[in-house]
Amino acid sequence: MPKINNGIDQETGKALIDAIHRLADTLERVQGKAQPLVVEDGFAAYVFEAEHHGLRPVSHVAAPHLTLLKGIDRVKATLLENSRRFAAGLSANNALLWGARGMGKSTLIKAVQGALAAEMGAEAPALIEIHREDIAALPALLGALRGLDRRFIVYCDDLSFNNPDTDFKALKSVLEGGLEGRPDNVVFYATSNRRHLLPRTMMEQESATGIHPNESMDETIALSDRFGLWLGFHPSDQTDYLAMVEGYLKEFGLDDVDWRADALEWAKTRGNRSGRTAWQFVADIAGRHGRKVGF
Repeated sequence: MPKINNGIDQETGKALIDAIHRLADTLERVQGKAQPLVVEDGFAAYVFEAEHHGLRPVSHVAAPHLTLLKGIDRVKATLLENSRRFAAGLSANNALLWGARGMGKSTLIKAVQGALAAEMGAEAPALIEIHREDIAALPALLGALRGLDRRFIVYCDDLSFNNPDTDFKALKSVLEGGLEGRPDNVVFYATSNRRHLLPRTMMEQESATGIHPNESMDETIALSDRFGLWLGFHPSDQTDYLAMVEGYLKEFGLDDVDWRADALEWAKTRGNRSGRTAWQFVADIAGRHGRKVGF
């Protein structure tokens, strides 16, 4: 059988070339270069599907009105103002919403976009959700969005890293440090239970084992520094918790029932007073009274 120059027979060589072509095609798809990003008109929100480098339209975003989010007035006002500036074409910051679980971090992002849509209609920024496991594809997504004549709020829910892996470094670069920088028509919001996106034990280990502990610590917090806004969410007290429950009950016409003692017992059995706990209690009350509630 004929040989090619390096001693490999032609059949084997052709198989290797075909395999290389297939690998190149796969890399192009992963990096979002195989086809342009299609944004279907008429939708306010999308989910990014990294496998297909596409945006799946979301016909309905499940989020309450901003007025129903109690106990987070300061962060609510800050994120809304930042988002309004971005929507108006002014300078705006990436935002990290961090802190207590169940206190409405991701709900606030969705509610803010809903408020902008109510104010601006079709001119409001669209919301794009990217999943944590697809963060490696974020540079390709931002690159594709850069050339579009529309503004986008890209957000990732429950963003965290178990170690400073490649995704960690890719996100750190794309937020501020990349050659092109963040596109003018995109702002990035993320939620996390961790202020610096890494477990405290991991940060302490990095600091303790590094040759220069301060440099090691600087590296681990460098990602959170890329967010211009740090918005902290803290466990609510009893007054705020009851206000959350009351707000939801009024919204659905259920405030005429005797609920306070049950609401406190509900929170006690779950070990926390949060917006999520309040909503779960209201859903239970509604079910007991033959009602169905939702946004």
